[in-house]
Amino acid sequence: MRILIASDHYPPFIGGAHRWASVLAHGLAARGHRVAVAAPWAGGLARHEQEGDVSVHRVRQLRTASPARVKDEGQQHQPPFPDPVSIADLRKVIAEERPAAVLAHGWIAFSLVPALGSSKVPLLLTAHDYGYFCPSRMLLHHGAVCDGPAPAKCVACTEDFYGRPKGVATMGGVSTSKHLLRRRINGLASVSSYVGEIHDRHLLAGSERDIQRYTIPPPILLDPPGQGAADETVASYVAQLPQEPYILFVGAFRKFKGLEVLFDAYRRLDNPPPLALLGTYEQDTPGGFPPNATVITDVPHKAVMAAWDRCMFGVLPSIGPEPLGMVVVEGMSRGKAVIGTEPGGTSDALRDGAGVLVPKADPEALAVAMSELINDPGKRERIGAAAQKRARRFEPDHVLAETEQALEQLLAAGTSR
Repeated sequence: MRILIASDHYPPFIGGAHRWASVLAHGLAARGHRVAVAAPWAGGLARHEQEGDVSVHRVRQLRTASPARVKDEGQQHQPPFPDPVSIADLRKVIAEERPAAVLAHGWIAFSLVPALGSSKVPLLLTAHDYGYFCPSRMLLHHGAVCDGPAPAKCVACTEDFYGRPKGVATMGGVSTSKHLLRRRINGLASVSSYVGEIHDRHLLAGSERDIQRYTIPPPILLDPPGQGAADETVASYVAQLPQEPYILFVGAFRKFKGLEVLFDAYRRLDNPPPLALLGTYEQDTPGGFPPNATVITDVPHKAVMAAWDRCMFGVLPSIGPEPLGMVVVEGMSRGKAVIGTEPGGTSDALRDGAGVLVPKADPEALAVAMSELINDPGKRERIGAAAQKRARRFEPDHVLAETEQALEQLLAAGTSR
């Protein structure tokens, strides 16, 4: 099958969604499919390159239409509306690659739909967050789980998050563009049952089309424990970690990720072990970290996994409904106990005794959970063993087979019409 994956995120930039797109593309290619990727172009990158069996196309935007004028070599984020330059580039990619099926992730889907035009090629949309109907992507309103988009609420949230001009433009783009998706997609693959339920309610409700629903978590490609330890780059990051067992947080340093709750809970502990935070600074990163915290930024994946190998346990204290949490699964795969919050998709990963769940935005409950794991090595080991077993659900062979089956089902359904 000829497959096109259109994604907002792709290496060389670092992040869970970037790794998901790469693992998916190369995994499907290894299963005998011809795979192409379309992702946003950034300064310093080639417009087209071949990664083994995967063809990677870099798509421009209005703001990057003239490559010679682009000075920033950082990641370019796709706008939340059909971008005319992106549409033109995507049409060229589609004409060149002639995909039998298309899989889309992120706001690039808003440009992909008009690029497909009247084509009957089946389109599988993947939902890793709430960005197809929520301009901030977080499904939070004044710190509580949002009950759905509405103009007044979305204006307030987007102004707080992006600032007034960008916030209004983002809200308008998302609220208009989501209807393009509802009219065109053939299937929706959500990373967790929770994300699927929310999209049924806020994106697909009212659609009279037969849109297939799937729950397909991201594939987690993992190196064996200890692999990469001799790598000089990995070793340089590991050397920055505390020498004694530590509590580990991995993720963007965003308010959504619950850093302020974590810091509050950590201060409540008596003589706690060190706290290590691996991630990236964002526009809403808290102003101050605990004085004894170890903060390491832009950490490559092998070094992240080495950090998991050395930690006491992990914590992902998101204050909003986490769609799933790939870092949770990565920690589980290393036999580590992980504390997550509910409601949200993290419940899918940590069920059956594979982790600890606490209410979101509750520093006291988080402190109690951390204290129990600190003081009870046996409990850490039991949860870690269950977590490692549960993590097999997310191995690439399982996920790639489910993705392949979904694409084949949509292709067969289109052919039979």
